[in-house]
Amino acid sequence: VQLQASGGGLVQAGGSLRLSCATSGRTFSITGMGWFRQAPGKERGFVAGISWSGGSTYYADSVKGRFTISRDNAKNTVSLQMNSLKPEDTAVYYCAASNEWSYITIRRLQAYDYWGQGTKVTVSS
Repeated sequence: VQLQASGGGLVQAGGSLRLSCATSGRTFSITGMGWFRQAPGKERGFVAGISWSGGSTYYADSVKGRFTISRDNAKNTVSLQMNSLKPEDTAVYYCAASNEWSYITIRRLQAYDYWGQGTKVTVSS
């Protein structure tokens, strides 16, 4: 499975960005996907997750109500719509895919088998 993240950039506080993660390869093995982010000097942390069917979504408390994760089954992509961005959202964002995704393990880095290369989001104040 290969993942290709895109859509990062520079935006002012209060603005919006939409990240996309294109999947290819043996995608039939994927059961769920997630977005994580890593700010300079900090550990990579969970942002949002979605089941492969798209029926279940989960969010970190810090982004709930501002970010929306979605899946396009026809295009095999997962997107992260980010609204009302704050300077503290500045980070490199990574998409990840899991072969054994569940609501119990969704926030754990170790639950994901494949990772994209990351896309940088910078929110200026």
